[in-house]
Formats: sequence, structure tokens, C-alpha cells
Amino acid sequence: MRIGITYRLFLSILGATSLAIFSLFLIMRWNIDRGFYEYLKNLDQSRLDQMTVGLEEAYAEHGNWGFLRDNPRFWIGSLLNSRPDDAASEKMKRSGEGSEPRRPPQQGVRRSRWPFVVLDAERKPVFGTTEEMKGMDFRAITHDGATVGYVGLLPPRQFLNPHQIQFLKQQKSALVLAAGGMVVAVMVFSLPLAKRLVRPIRAMTAATADLASGKYDVRVPVGSSDEVGQLARDFNAMALTLEKNERARRQWVADISHELRTPVAVLRGELEALLDGVRPISPETVRSLHQDVMRLNRLVEDLYQLSLSDIDALTYRKTDLDLLAVLRESLETYRAEFASKGIRLAEDLAGSPEVRILADHERLNQLFANLFENSLRYTDPGGVLSIGMAVSHGRATMEFQDSAPGVKEEELERLFERLYRVEASRSRTSGGAGLGLAICRNIVEAHEGTISAHPSPLGGLLIRITLPLAEKNA
Repeated sequence: MRIGITYRLFLSILGATSLAIFSLFLIMRWNIDRGFYEYLKNLDQSRLDQMTVGLEEAYAEHGNWGFLRDNPRFWIGSLLNSRPDDAASEKMKRSGEGSEPRRPPQQGVRRSRWPFVVLDAERKPVFGTTEEMKGMDFRAITHDGATVGYVGLLPPRQFLNPHQIQFLKQQKSALVLAAGGMVVAVMVFSLPLAKRLVRPIRAMTAATADLASGKYDVRVPVGSSDEVGQLARDFNAMALTLEKNERARRQWVADISHELRTPVAVLRGELEALLDGVRPISPETVRSLHQDVMRLNRLVEDLYQLSLSDIDALTYRKTDLDLLAVLRESLETYRAEFASKGIRLAEDLAGSPEVRILADHERLNQLFANLFENSLRYTDPGGVLSIGMAVSHGRATMEFQDSAPGVKEEELERLFERLYRVEASRSRTSGGAGLGLAICRNIVEAHEGTISAHPSPLGGLLIRITLPLAEKNA
């Protein structure tokens, strides 16, 4: 049978508390017995002292133990409470040595049998039997410096009177009732407590089921600051992340569909025009179709590169290379394009020393190519692109600054998002698909570096890239 967490918690609380109560019950019961018998022992020890003195005085008066053998009940009863005086002795003589006077009604002699044993000097019983001598505490009775006998006291638990037995029973019964009442109280209060403790867990269980079914807007209330409250906060944070990811996924699919539909529609229109004879087949027409296909191919390739990066399948063959040499090599391939658009290149690299890093040569070329393509698309003709590098604290920092147009401060962080463009209305001819900087971020992070966007002093955009140096150059 399946037992829910509420009843498991209830049984755990009940079991732990019952064990503690049972242990406390045993300790208290043992303590009551020990304390009560210790009290009786101390009381009887004081009586033993009193009886020892009385027997020494009586022996000194009579010179032997005949007085105790002839009339034991009188002497033991008297010695338990007070020493017999001369009037009592005279009364005993008048009443006859063999007579047995009435036992004194004092508390000390209300037991079912006498708790004392008296022995002579040879340890032969004068009063009591040898069977009662086991476990006794004997004291010597002296006269004129010589031991004339012994008096012993039985353990208190062997001589409990009915009142003492009743007292112990009452105490133990009260202890049993108290323990039982505590167990019942725990049973009454632990079940509501268990339900209250499990309530937030039940809420998170239901919310988890909703989350698994695709309801990413579900949240659970945070009602405490303990571990359960922290779990609720973490659950809400997870749900919020999943909700954002789902929105991003849907937006991503919509953006990809939009980006692919436009070049495909243009290509389809041109082909249909050729088939209908609206446009003649000429080198210019074929060149236009080729440009559309290349633009579509570039978009698909960028999407493919991003998907490989997302699943950590993008290959990197890192070697020890010169970062400056790779940057100059990539820049030379774009120098003619910058010149044709009228964008001046301002390089601050001539006096820089060799900068060695552990990186993938092809991926660095792809990184620089995307940055140069970005500047070519968005920098106004007649502008400038400034490229600089600095090395400090084991890292190489590169800055790419272009002139107007610039980017608003609030849009800088979004530049590295996929398919994001500052101007949604920008034409596909001058603007890309919004994937270049996203690819750049993936490449930089794969090289354990950082990339960020800032306003450029030249009026455009500043891209700052930091990469770690190789260990021998760090």
C-alpha cells in the first residue's frame, strides 16, 4: 500500500516523539525507584545508628544478650524509637521476663517483619535468622573496647510497608498516565502539523505537473524563508527561465521563417518571371539569381553554425598562433571592399609585439570576417573603422570602432541576440540576418574570452574583445 508523504511525516514525528517519551518514562521510573529506596536506606541507616547505640547501652547494663533473647520484640521496638529507660526496665521486671509487652505504635515498627538482625560476638543469631543476613550492612557493637556483637540492616526494598508500596504504585501510575497523555497529545497535534508542512510540497507537486504539461506561467507561493521557501523560489526561477526560453524558441522559429521566406520569395519571383518570359535570360539575370542564392546560402550556413555551437558540436582545432598575424591576414581580404565603399581603415597595430594565443585559426578568421561585414553593412560611406590592440594582465584586448550611425544605449545588450537588428525595417540588401554578432559571441566564449558592445567615440559602435594569452606569454 502506498503511503503519502503526509502520513510518513506524521508517523516519523509520532515515532520519534514516542521513543523520546518512552526513554524519558524509563529514566523517570528508574529515578523514582532509586530515589525512594535511597531515601529509605538513609532513614534506616539513621535508625541503625540509633539502634547500635541503644544495644551497646543495653548490653553494658545487662552484661550479655540474654535480655534480647528473652524479650526481643520489646527491646527491638524500643530501640527503633528510643532507648528503654529505667522505668521501662522496672516495668519489664514486674510484668515478668517472659511476658511480651504491647508493641509501640511508632512508624518505625509498622513493617511486616523486622528489618534487623543482631548477632553475638561469634556471629551467631541473637535476633533474626541467617537467611536474612544476605546483602546486609553490619555494624559492630562494642563494650569496653571489645566487639560483643553485630547489628545488620536489610535492604529497604525487602521491607516495604503497604503505605510505601501504595505510594510507589501511585507515582508509577501517574507517570504512565503522563506518558500516555503525551503520546495522545503528539498524535493529535502531529497530523495537522504534518499536513501544514507538506502543503507547500503538494503545491509544488501540482505546479510541477502543470510545468511538465507546458504551462510555463505557473508559480508557487513563497510562504517561508527556510529550505522549503528556498525551494519554492528556485522553482519559480526555473519556471520563469523555461517561460523565457519558450518565448525565445517561438520567436526564434518565427524569425527564421521570416528570414527564409523573404529570399525564397524573391528567388521564386525571379524564376517565375524567367519562365513566363517577362524577363529575358541574360548574364545580369543569372548574376542576380546567383546573388540571391548566395544570400540564402549565407543565412542557412549561419543558422547551421549557431546550431552546431548550441549542441557543442562546433569543432575547434586550437594551436599556438599569433593573434596579430591572423587579424592582419583577415583585414587584407576586406581592404578593397572598405576602399570601394569609402570607409577609411585606421590601424593601431604596426608597433605591437607578437601576441601568442591558443586558438583556432579558421574560427578567428570567421570572427573577424563577421565584424568587418557588420561594419561594411552599417557604417555610412566616408566613415572610418579604427582597429586597436592592447596586452595587459595576461589578456589581449582588441577594439573595433566605427563611425556613424550609432546604436542606442538600451539596444547594446541585445546586439548579440540571434536575428536581432537595430532597425527592423532595414532592407536585406544593406542589413544582414542578425546572426553575425551571435556567432561572434559563441566563437569568443569558446576561446574563454569576452565580447561586449559600447558606444564608439567616433559616433558608431565599439566592439571590445578580450582573449587570454598563451601560458608562456601570460
